[in-house]
Amino acid sequence: MIDYAAARAVAAIVRTGSFEKAALSLHVTPSAVSQRVKQLEERLGAVLIERGTPCTATEKGALLCRHMERLGILEKELMEHLPGLADLSSPSRHVTLNVATNADSLGTWFLEAIASFTGKTDYLMNIAIDDQDHTADWLRRGKVLAAVTSNADPVQGCRVTPLGALRYHATASPQFLQRHFPTGVTAEACETAPALTFNQKDRLQHIWTRRIFGREISFPTHWLPSTQSFLEASLAGMGWALNPAELARDHLASGRLVELVPGKPLDVPLFWQINRLAAKHLHELTRAVVRVARDKLVQPGA
Repeated sequence: MIDYAAARAVAAIVRTGSFEKAALSLHVTPSAVSQRVKQLEERLGAVLIERGTPCTATEKGALLCRHMERLGILEKELMEHLPGLADLSSPSRHVTLNVATNADSLGTWFLEAIASFTGKTDYLMNIAIDDQDHTADWLRRGKVLAAVTSNADPVQGCRVTPLGALRYHATASPQFLQRHFPTGVTAEACETAPALTFNQKDRLQHIWTRRIFGREISFPTHWLPSTQSFLEASLAGMGWALNPAELARDHLASGRLVELVPGKPLDVPLFWQINRLAAKHLHELTRAVVRVARDKLVQPGA
């Protein structure tokens, strides 16, 4: 039998990041949490928690956390049909759903979707941010139940729903364009003009230049891991960048930003992948994500 008190302690530590905060959420002492985890680790012969600041789950700890997440979803659904089963003497336990998305989706449309979902339910959300080419890895490792990803191939045990494409424009301030591209946007000019790159996983600028010039371009870059700061840095003339159309639209219309090559956006197809075991219980989440995505993203044939 699973020691659910210990399993809940592990999940609470990973969710809150510390033994002390986990103890507060479980209404027990930190020593009780520590003892439960120690006994479970000894029983399994495996470390479940990487002690640190914050505490994180090991691979086996993550498996246990995902089981507790799915169990929480099932218990929540059961209580809705059989409220008499609830233990009124124990503190209510909110279910936290772990979901991954890329920063640009969160900054343009995804927040509206999850806000719509949480406004109709009492679920809590834990949103992990990674590049759209890598969020599917979070599903493979069992760290999240669902993800916005550029991967159309279903992760094992997941359902896939096309969402549309997030459109980007290669943009810069007029002053930057005049300084670095005085005779036009060429491959040679791009090799010396500073770009903006989100992080080492961000390949959007490279993909766009390869499509425009037909070859790989090496360019100097500023590293700036923030969607909003990306836009502000473009407006301030720090560099050129691929900015989401939703954020750049008004600035392009006003002339504060200009396209490097007019009429040459980059569309990145996105997909919603969700664990099959959780999908039928979280159909409202999927419905909210799909509804907002199909309103905000570029759809096939548009």
